[in-house]
Amino acid sequence: MASKRKVIITCAVTGAIHTPSMSPHLPVTPEQIAEAAIGAAEAGAAIVHLHARNPETGQPDQSPEAFAKFLPVVKSRSNVVINLTTGGAPTMTIEERVRPAATFRPEVASLNLGSMNFGLFGMLDRFKDLEHEWERTYLGNKDIIFRNTFGQIEYILTTCAGNDTRFEFECYDTAHLYNLKYFFDRGLVKAPLFIQTVFGLQGGIGGHPDDVLHMKRTADRLFGDAYRWSVLGAGRNQMNIAAMAAAMGGNVRVGLEDSLWDGPGKFAESNAVQVRRVRQIIEGLGLEVATPDDAREMLSLKGGHAVGF
Repeated sequence: MASKRKVIITCAVTGAIHTPSMSPHLPVTPEQIAEAAIGAAEAGAAIVHLHARNPETGQPDQSPEAFAKFLPVVKSRSNVVINLTTGGAPTMTIEERVRPAATFRPEVASLNLGSMNFGLFGMLDRFKDLEHEWERTYLGNKDIIFRNTFGQIEYILTTCAGNDTRFEFECYDTAHLYNLKYFFDRGLVKAPLFIQTVFGLQGGIGGHPDDVLHMKRTADRLFGDAYRWSVLGAGRNQMNIAAMAAAMGGNVRVGLEDSLWDGPGKFAESNAVQVRRVRQIIEGLGLEVATPDDAREMLSLKGGHAVGF
């Protein structure tokens, strides 16, 4: 009997988009972030994608000192693959954004492949009672450009070049796939590429099934068998896009960074809830959930013993 295809679940536990007043379940403190990551791993996530926050205000914090408060805890209590953000928040400089990955040399780091308008202002229509003034200012800004120029992308690649860190390439639109092809053709990134196509954020490609198909077809044409595909559906797009991608041969990402919900009008009480939900979908399709070591093999990762934390 042929073995079942294995699907990597990534869980992004807090991110820099949602603010603490939106949900009582959003991890903010180092202890909450560590517990969320470990809980997601126990539920079936092979990879956890991590950001840090100021524990008092919930603001995104890209200082290595903030990450140092939870990275050793997650590593000591789980075999999960740790993926550190180089996106940070769209208000940060590229030098700020790369510091955690450069300092801690993770197995995986995220890398955004193009500049884009970044619109969070629609959330103010749904979340009106905000505890911190920074939340309203941050969310209401209609002039945010998430800058990821060719020079900035190359800066992250060269800064981390000696770390054997591999990248999860976040592509929010078709042009970002072509940008990745530029770096691939010049040998600055190598197969197997781990491509995360992102759907449903204001400023990027939408969440329609045709959008998913278009990104997959484009990636297939540009990279052939040199890549592993994963999807991220924002908000209400999360589970339906995950189901579609899993059925099409892809991997999936869930987590409170991408969606606060576990169904219409129902907050997800933890990241693990979303991991278990998508695991049901994967296993219902007759597929197998990849372990952290499966993911390491599939993505050619260096292993948890070789990180800097």
